[in-house]
This record gives sequence, C-alpha cells and structure tokens, in this order.
Amino acid sequence: MSDWNDKIIAEFRANGGRVGGQFAGAPLLLLHTVGARSGKPRVNPMMYQELDGGYAVFASKAGAPTNPDWYHNLLAEPNVTAEIGTDTIDLVARVADGDERERIWDAQKAAYPGFADYERKTSRQIPVVVLEPAP
Repeated sequence: MSDWNDKIIAEFRANGGRVGGQFAGAPLLLLHTVGARSGKPRVNPMMYQELDGGYAVFASKAGAPTNPDWYHNLLAEPNVTAEIGTDTIDLVARVADGDERERIWDAQKAAYPGFADYERKTSRQIPVVVLEPAP
C-alpha cells in the first residue's frame, strides 16, 4: 500500500471517517478486498455515492488507462467490507451496467466534476461498482 493511502486511512480512522485535503467534505469509505493473486487483505480509500440500499464506488484510477487493482480484487471475490464513518459493513459488489451505470455515473460527475476529468483522460469506460448489504 502506498504512503499516500496509509496517511488517508490513518486520518479516516482517527477522525471517525472524516479527512481533510482533497477529500475534505467528500463521502469517503475504506474498501476492504482480498488480493486476487496474493490472497492478502487490502484496504483502499475511495469516494462513494450513497444509493437506495447501498453505495457506488468508481474504478477511475484518476483516468489511468487501466482499472485499479481493487477492482480486479472484487471481481475475483465480490464479498467485501467497507468502513463508512465509524461503521464497518459487510457488502457484496457487482458491476453496474446500462442505464443503471449511466444514471449513477452522471450523478457522480455532476456532484464531483473531477470524475468527468478522469473520463476525458482515458479511453476505457470507468466501471461503476454497486456495493449492497451482504445477505
């Protein structure tokens, strides 16, 4: 894990899910996945969008040409955990598509224009991942 992620994770946990800097005031969660190849636990901070009955996260990787590692991890193992505020929630991940993806993605770009910048920087379609409570 990068020093940058480590600092955000520590700040998140020390402040009940709130952080400063570029994420100040933005909805942030810590996504726990299992490494697809390594089998080791991974934690990634990321912005989310609250949905009816769940959350959406975005595999933007700041507009890089490839998807982030956490995306590949949850494709291999969709049972994940997220820290949201001071709560830890068991969730199941699925990739949104079609109208559902467009509706969620358009709302994210409208609320946080940086995501539209990420979209312009890459030729890939940025995956929208829906996280729903585990049964």
